[in-house]
Amino acid sequence: MMKRIVLVILFAALPVSLVFAQAGADKAPAKALAGKAAATGEIQQQLVKMENDWAAAASKKDVDTVSGMLANDWIGIGMGPDPTTKAQYLADYKSGVAKIDSITLSNMKVRVFGNTAVVTGADDEKSSYKGKDTSGHYVWTDVFVNRGGKWQAAASQFTQISGAK
Repeated sequence: MMKRIVLVILFAALPVSLVFAQAGADKAPAKALAGKAAATGEIQQQLVKMENDWAAAASKKDVDTVSGMLANDWIGIGMGPDPTTKAQYLADYKSGVAKIDSITLSNMKVRVFGNTAVVTGADDEKSSYKGKDTSGHYVWTDVFVNRGGKWQAAASQFTQISGAK
């Protein structure tokens, strides 16, 4: 008889213990997700700051600052008919072939995918390239990669939107 009572108590207690175990397990993923969201928010803020610093440095011809933000294998699309390498891009700003007199960034959105992030945005700029006025409204996408704990732009694409302001 005693064995039956013990078995009844054990079987009655089993569902209760499973409920408590599940409740504790549910908290672990929630904490992990909260930590991941906080880290993602910090990365997003860092990349928005990098975008603003990049624009400011390019307008000042500060090629050393811009160089540190670009991966060595960076490629840019939008300055001409062919993709632009990091070396070409920096040389164009250093020599004055590419010039930004003023730039205002807007509508930036950052999406983080592990060690890769995509930043989209727009800007209004007063600029020139090879002596031709290129001022206007642009939309752009920058792809960043985290290599060795450092975020750098790996690819950029921008398009001027005609008639927009």
